[in-house]
Amino acid sequence: MTRTQSPHTAPRKVHEMSPAESEIFPQDRFAERHIGPDDAQVAEMLERIGYASLDALADAAVPSSIRLRRPLDIAPGRSERDALAEIAGLARENQVYRSFIGMGYSDCVTPPVLVRNILENPGWYTQYTPYQPEISQGRLEALLNYQTMIKDLTGLDIANASMLDEGTAAAEAMTLALDACKHKSARTFFVAADCHPQTIDVVETRAHPLGIEVVIGDPATFEFNDGVFGALIQYPATDGVVRDYASFCARAHASGALVTAACDLLALVLLEPPGAFGADIAVGNTQRFGVPLGYGGPHAAYFATREAFKRSLPGRLVGVSIDRRKRPALRLALQTREQHIRREKATSNICTAQVLLAVIAGAYAAYHGPQGLRRIAARVHRSTVVLAEGLRRQGKKVRPGLFFDTLRVDLSASESRKVLAAADRERINLRAYGDGPDGVGVSLDETTTPHEIAQILAAFAGSKADVPAVHALAADTRPLDFGSLTRKSAILEHPVFNTHHSESEMMRYLCRLQSRDLSLTTSMIPLGSCTMKLNAAAEMLPITYPGFGGIHPFAPVAQTAGYQKLFRDLERWLAEITGFHAVSLQPNAGSQGEYAGLQVIRAYHQDRGALSRNVCLIPHSAHGTNPASAVMVGMKVVVVECDEAGNIDVADLRAKVAAHATELAALMVTYPSTHGVFEASIKDICKIVHEAGGQVYMDGANMNAQVGLCRPGDFGADVCHLNLHKTFCIPHGGGGPGMGPICVAKHLAAFLPGHAVIETGGSTAIGAISAAPWGSASILPISWMYIRMMGGEGLTRATQVAILNANYVARRLSEHFPILYSGAHGLVAHECIVDVRPLKAAGVEVDDIAKRLMDFGFHAPTMSFPVVGTLMVEPTESESKEELDRFCDALIAIREEARAIAEGRIDKLDNPLKNAPHTQEMIAIDEWKHPYTREQAAFPAPWTREHKFWPAVARIDNAYGDKNLVCACPPIEAYS
Repeated sequence: MTRTQSPHTAPRKVHEMSPAESEIFPQDRFAERHIGPDDAQVAEMLERIGYASLDALADAAVPSSIRLRRPLDIAPGRSERDALAEIAGLARENQVYRSFIGMGYSDCVTPPVLVRNILENPGWYTQYTPYQPEISQGRLEALLNYQTMIKDLTGLDIANASMLDEGTAAAEAMTLALDACKHKSARTFFVAADCHPQTIDVVETRAHPLGIEVVIGDPATFEFNDGVFGALIQYPATDGVVRDYASFCARAHASGALVTAACDLLALVLLEPPGAFGADIAVGNTQRFGVPLGYGGPHAAYFATREAFKRSLPGRLVGVSIDRRKRPALRLALQTREQHIRREKATSNICTAQVLLAVIAGAYAAYHGPQGLRRIAARVHRSTVVLAEGLRRQGKKVRPGLFFDTLRVDLSASESRKVLAAADRERINLRAYGDGPDGVGVSLDETTTPHEIAQILAAFAGSKADVPAVHALAADTRPLDFGSLTRKSAILEHPVFNTHHSESEMMRYLCRLQSRDLSLTTSMIPLGSCTMKLNAAAEMLPITYPGFGGIHPFAPVAQTAGYQKLFRDLERWLAEITGFHAVSLQPNAGSQGEYAGLQVIRAYHQDRGALSRNVCLIPHSAHGTNPASAVMVGMKVVVVECDEAGNIDVADLRAKVAAHATELAALMVTYPSTHGVFEASIKDICKIVHEAGGQVYMDGANMNAQVGLCRPGDFGADVCHLNLHKTFCIPHGGGGPGMGPICVAKHLAAFLPGHAVIETGGSTAIGAISAAPWGSASILPISWMYIRMMGGEGLTRATQVAILNANYVARRLSEHFPILYSGAHGLVAHECIVDVRPLKAAGVEVDDIAKRLMDFGFHAPTMSFPVVGTLMVEPTESESKEELDRFCDALIAIREEARAIAEGRIDKLDNPLKNAPHTQEMIAIDEWKHPYTREQAAFPAPWTREHKFWPAVARIDNAYGDKNLVCACPPIEAYS
């Protein structure tokens, strides 16, 4: 469901004021809404750290050799009202046709209760990844529902908490099959020719650098041998045909290969699930479970497999454990698979998911329940049967065989053109086939009406729509008998899918889950390297406009003029901000941006004949996705050490470059450094790599410290990815969605990612990185709105205040904790590392501090990265001085509690830190045996008396959850 335009976005002429006009007619400034501290607070904080102005602070923090000495060439910021009117105009330029294209994307109805209570609710979309599970129980339960739904519908043993898209999930399945294959010399992966073309494209892109040969063919005639480690089939196929793959799976297993089935989730309500006919892995898209088309995303893909492969499962997995009261509690399971631990040994670089969209899909299933889903699936199928019969009565050749919702009609080239033109006149998109014999495809969905069926039939017949004829056809037809492929097993029997069918019940359930989660609606989330800044309501509103949400990703480009203008604006702005020549918006996560950037570098070297360049230098402090991404593109990782100040050890870099001069492909570097410091030697570092023939890849995770102050394209980087879900305000959504576009220098522009369905990218483009041509296009309006409302001056001030807030926090906390790294003049960049290791003398661990912060109403900073036993704090520019002071006061109070433990004034084992977090139930029990008061436990600061966030569970036993892995909804009795 997408909203209609609201009154304040009604069509009106938008006038761009000149600076002189703005002086006479001052406008509301969005930057003042986005940036937390006002002028008085800024002055107060500057005085505390010893600087006269923000400019003076920026000049001291940022090396002068890279400082940008001119304003950003981006227009002045607009008010929320004017920017909303402008973007509404872009949305109206998109022509929202009814799309029956299919190919894994279907229109659907998002129940309004889910729109209002999840999609448009900051209590859901501003959450962080649930690494602190005690304050994430709501979304973890929602994700457990999602996993249970996927497990049930696919008939497999275990499912993860979502993937980025169907194409990426299929590529991940390929690498899992390769890792699991017993024939270690096997390097061939079979892909059925009737898989979706965009999936084949993404799989081939992934396979090539890994030395995997992709063979595309007919599953009925393909012969397996010891060299084949896996196969991919589509169920139903891209042309709609439903085939029995039981014998194919048996043949694959006999040769030691694994089978992945890419399945339509709604079809599995009626059809035999892949787990029953022998598939080892199932992947697909949950978009049609209540998530708008959105020109391609974001949508939650699913990944399910057998129990035997649970420790190779990519992505995130929610599991059931217990807390210290032995009550069920949820957490991310098997976290040793995370990239920051496995690094270059990781088999996947996926470190995020599509949590917000998975929550919606799972809630859609809970709202409709098994009977509702059967009703929807039956209606879709029945409509398709009626359409097929109508086409046959016209004498049209419908592809033979069973089908669920998709038909392919074989026509001559001239007939196809006539049908497509007739449909276009009715503002209908059908699928045009160009793979041999011409033909037209039609995929129906839950929103299809008898009138639309009549329009489609009329387009094929060259006549007028006849709705009574459709009703007559319906009376004459019956659903297909799927025979042995009819689903025999029950679905969604757990009470969560059989309880919340009224809006009252669903609304209360969602609000109950939300109350168990800490988000930005509660307090700041001070995570280093994650930039949890304001996601303004004005930025979020446009994603529900029909002009953005209602468009199929493979709709003709001519229908998407508004999107194309928005893309061009974003590409121009991001190029100006970064100093690069060209931009690709396709990667739909930061990890995918890394992968795309390295693929571009690899293609550049190969184009020049430098086939031996396969070494990627990566600093020891780098985020774990960096080495994982490098390995995925076939590069060999060589680690570069850091010096005592946290900077890249330039001497070690020179030595590693010299040792691998003829093999050097790239250096991956994060700037400011992962330690939160502007490294003064960055230009020299880039020069060293360039002189050896390598390229410099910059991880844009810390771009929030650079915008308007320095540009990576100016100081030597060749490519960088940008986390739009960090610096440019797309919300984290509890762990996704994200966007990771890449910006490249001129010599790399020709290699930007292409796409098999819609032409994108450079003249010698690498293959597709994402299933949709522009990734998760429907969330790009968020970043467009942010940049448009901030303007160049506002963006620069935001960066300056981010640096100010970080240095203010560092200065306040430095009186109580060591601050590990700093640059020139003792300044940090936009984040600081607080060393809490001295507290270990009192028996206090970093985990104890993280859990105790929950009692104060705060999420913990990033723990033990990049230095074990420390806290990395990034306050962002959106937090006011009052909020920063509350956070500092909380950490200082915890420091005093640790001191009391060290001095023997509080028991070393029974104390507020070791027992944290304190739940309502712990406080409310009749007998209190602890040597500290209930008040100290639950209300340790004044603000907790005004508003108290209660953790839903006590401290969780992580080891128990991994030893007793449960990744689906437990029975209700478990909670009693």
